[in-house]
Formats: sequence, structure tokens, C-alpha cells
Amino acid sequence: MPTEPQPTPVSKKMLWTGRIMSTVPVLVLAFSGVMKLAKPPGLAEGFAQLGYPVSLALGLGILELACTIVYVVPRTSILGAILLTGYLGGATATHVRVGDPFYGQVILGVLVWGGLYLREPRLRALIPLRR
Repeated sequence: MPTEPQPTPVSKKMLWTGRIMSTVPVLVLAFSGVMKLAKPPGLAEGFAQLGYPVSLALGLGILELACTIVYVVPRTSILGAILLTGYLGGATATHVRVGDPFYGQVILGVLVWGGLYLREPRLRALIPLRR
């Protein structure tokens, strides 16, 4: 019978590095989601440049904040990372389609998963790095 992978303990250094790495995308995505809900003056022009109607801002803002909240809750953080990967993948595709730089979205995705990997023993047990 196969045995379940055992989580490895988290050192304080690894835990805090993971928390800091995770904080960056959380702050950026929370700010972005709130701006979509607040609808500042330049939002309509930004959506028009990306080829989307500004009427999508409310739904995208709620989606972005919901995915970020699911990521922040420790019990659901892996599901949140999966949801944020989908959201950021769509953002990346949108920027590629219009010819804008897309590195920011990719970096946020790397920080989402990298921070979670460092602070979540269950994920490290599931995806072990070989020495």
C-alpha cells in the first residue's frame, strides 16, 4: 500500500520568507480589486485599451478579491493559489493579446506559488524538491 507523503516541518526563516513572498501579490491584487470596485477616472480608458467594456470591472473586482481572500485563509490557501493562477493566466493572456508587457502578472503568479510552497508543508510534501 502506498503511504501518504509526510509534511516536513517549516523553519522560521522559511515560514517568514514565504509570508513575505505571499504578501506582495496579496497587496497588489487587493489594491487592483478595490480599484475595480471604486472605478477611478482612468479605469474606463484602461479597460478600453485592453478591449473590455468597463461594465466588467465590478465582476472582475469581486472575483479578484474573492480569489485573494481564499488564498489568504490558511485552510484554503492551496485552492486560492489555483484560483489566482487562473485569474492571472487570463490577465497574462489579455496583455499578450494587446501587446502590453505581461511580466508583472507572471511574477505575481510565481510569488503566489513560491510563497505558498515555503509556508505550506502539505504542498512541499506533495511536490518535493530533490537534493
